[in-house]
Amino acid sequence: MASTHEATLGKQMNTREISDSAVAMLDEQGTVLGWTRAAERLVGHPAGDVVGRSAALVLPSPEEAPTISAFVERCRAQKGWSGTTAVRHRDGRTLTVSLRMSMVWGQDGAVRWLVSVTDTHKLSQEATNGSVRESLLTRAPIGIVVSDPQLRCAWVNDTMESHDGVSRDQRLGRRVTDALPGVEAEALEAVLRQVLRSGTTRVHEFWRWVPTTSRQERVLAASFFCLLDAEGQALGVCAISVDVTESRRAHERLAILTEAGTRLGGTLDAMQTSQELVDLAVPLFADFAFVDLEHSVLSGEGPPVRVGPIGERLPVLRRAGLASIRQGVPESPWGRGEPVPVPPSAPFTEVLRTGRSHLEPVLDTAPGTWIDQDPVRARKIHENGIHSLMVVPIRARQVLLGVAVFIRTANPMPFQENDLLLAEELVTRAALSLDSARLYAREHATALALQRNLLPQRLRGSTAVETASRYLPADLDIGVGGDWFDVIPLSGARVALVVGDVVGHGINATAAMGRLRTAVHMLAEMELPPDELLTRLDDTIQRLGEGAPDTPGQMTAVMGATCLYVVYDPATRKCAMARAGHPPPAIVDPRGRVVFPDLPAGTPLGIGSGVPFEAVELELPEGSLLALYTDGLIETRDHDIDAGMHRLGTALAQPRRSLEDLCTRAMENVPGRAPSDDVTLLLVRTLSLSPSQVASWTLPSDRSSVRSARHMAARQLAEWGLDDLEDATELIVSELVTNAVRHSTGPIGLRLIQHQALTCEVFDTSDCLPRPRRAHPTDEDGRGLFLVAQLSRRWDSRPVSGGKVVWSEQDLGPAHTRGPAARRPHHRSGIARGRQWIEAIFGTRRRPTTALDSTGAGHPAERPPEPACACTTRPG
Repeated sequence: MASTHEATLGKQMNTREISDSAVAMLDEQGTVLGWTRAAERLVGHPAGDVVGRSAALVLPSPEEAPTISAFVERCRAQKGWSGTTAVRHRDGRTLTVSLRMSMVWGQDGAVRWLVSVTDTHKLSQEATNGSVRESLLTRAPIGIVVSDPQLRCAWVNDTMESHDGVSRDQRLGRRVTDALPGVEAEALEAVLRQVLRSGTTRVHEFWRWVPTTSRQERVLAASFFCLLDAEGQALGVCAISVDVTESRRAHERLAILTEAGTRLGGTLDAMQTSQELVDLAVPLFADFAFVDLEHSVLSGEGPPVRVGPIGERLPVLRRAGLASIRQGVPESPWGRGEPVPVPPSAPFTEVLRTGRSHLEPVLDTAPGTWIDQDPVRARKIHENGIHSLMVVPIRARQVLLGVAVFIRTANPMPFQENDLLLAEELVTRAALSLDSARLYAREHATALALQRNLLPQRLRGSTAVETASRYLPADLDIGVGGDWFDVIPLSGARVALVVGDVVGHGINATAAMGRLRTAVHMLAEMELPPDELLTRLDDTIQRLGEGAPDTPGQMTAVMGATCLYVVYDPATRKCAMARAGHPPPAIVDPRGRVVFPDLPAGTPLGIGSGVPFEAVELELPEGSLLALYTDGLIETRDHDIDAGMHRLGTALAQPRRSLEDLCTRAMENVPGRAPSDDVTLLLVRTLSLSPSQVASWTLPSDRSSVRSARHMAARQLAEWGLDDLEDATELIVSELVTNAVRHSTGPIGLRLIQHQALTCEVFDTSDCLPRPRRAHPTDEDGRGLFLVAQLSRRWDSRPVSGGKVVWSEQDLGPAHTRGPAARRPHHRSGIARGRQWIEAIFGTRRRPTTALDSTGAGHPAERPPEPACACTTRPG
């Protein structure tokens, strides 16, 4: 034999396509030699009525009998015939049929005719029902083999050689096991034997084989008919095969595209979509495939790359999808997520430039090609036997998203045009999802950039706390949320700690978070206690909601949020906190014991329930650890909040570790790599002020306290080595204590705090908060707070239990930072230096408005021109 074969006999399939065809065998004069039961069902004549007689028996009229010979001669000249004609049923009915005459050859050049007839009415009916489009026997070349009762080939047509590669001479007189040796041929012969024994005409199998003379696999649809003689005995077996390779491939391509419709586009993650594409291609029609995406598709940053000339610089590609029939994908030098270089002369470059696909059925690895300029790829090509490739651009709306490359290594068949069409269709479907992923990634990157810019870039814990933080946004499918945290320095070395979570995800939630964080900053500047701050914040959110637009998608108001607000005072180590529907903080003492304080939950902000918030005050040992977080850290789809809080407490129960290390440990306990909600963590280690940094006095509410306060402050500053601040501090203390004496009925408290600044605090029992006003030219007072404002970097007041505190802060100037030797000597009295300060503030053309007497009170003096903004202390 000239070639050997590999054949597979498939399972029995739907038999309607061929088994409804009537088959008969004629000699050269048109005499019926063999008949089938299908033919009997079609025209009603059993084998005994027609075998040995002319086929004119089934023609519409006897007058057409003489034309049978002429018809056979015409078919012989044309080597066959097919078309529509009429036949007569035994009961007299006329049937319109689709008829095909095929010439078969026997030994010594003998010729016979095989007639296949199908009722066109049935074909039309089946087409209407959608079950069968058209008989295979009427639309494609058919191969015919007629075997005798010993299963030796007696007759064969010329088409059969093109089907299996066996010539007529090699086949005639031999059994199928001789012409097609192997296990598959034995199975085929068993089918022939079964048909011969049973007389059936309804065996329809798919037969898949590959002749060694061809690299292309062929798929045959074969039907087997038992030919009967005049006595109804088996005369032989007729096998009719149709090459359905292309239709089978079309069916497979349709199945691939159908599967692509269900597998692609289920996510907005470009990496996952790319992987789904290559997983679909391998091993269905490629042995190795990868997807390289342009950088902006994955990051959402930078301008999109347009299809067309790419200029001098090639786009930056990253490997996003990777699949191979081999373990470990040895064909790829780059892993997923890694940047991929593009050689200027490679076919990838041309695809990127033109936006058109590149098909290379046989990869040219000869010297002088682009492969020589890319040694990394060249090595992989030779090591893995890469011999055929397709490069398909991924584009959508004139935007170049990347390239998809399909390669064959183990499969010896080269890619064809049909394969390229299939690849392009798959890539087109994936491109729609990738473009959506690109747009979403851009929105996600915008929201994330907005989120990160709104979050504090540097936490300022001053001398009250040490801080560390982590923020992990939700995955792409969920989108960036509205989590935020902050550390806000307050007066008196105190610090406010806040963490919150706005309902929703995306840019709207991020923008709402920014508005809410701004509101918290403004309210924190008012020095409100935690419960009152949350009450004011709740009112603010409700007002924002009332003014929100009605257009869907443009809702930027805060529609609901949770918040935890904490104020810590390092001078007293007291910590006041309140929450609005937010998880409680975790508190770890220096010995590693973890507690979640029983803090009233409160209702989320913006709900408008009217239930007041409650604050709790605790005294914390120095070195305590506070963990403020959002629910994304402790709550998942598979675990409840209690389990998450236990995980968090276990991670934090080692307070001697650094805060950064503890943050890392806590975030490692988040289940999964892509959380379904934002994860925010703020860790704070409390500090305390040394007693030597705080000086406090209690003064009586009379005018003599002013002078005493001034002298005590001067002595304390000298003790701290802050001589440079003595002049300004004496004036500030004089003004604040004088105002306290005027408005308070109880004792007056004075406290100086040396931390990152010098804070002066004066307490009195009045609940009237000072506010600035413009003094008229004729007013004898009203300029004291203006003087305090000019001498301080900032000042304000805050309500406290039993009254209020008015405070001011001064920078610790350069003289202090240079050390005691650089400080200027104390030459003149505080009163003289005070006059210098007033002259510097109000001008030197006239004497100051108020001269300080020995009691600290002022007496009228020549009045200077009115300042631009005068202040006084008046009831609020």
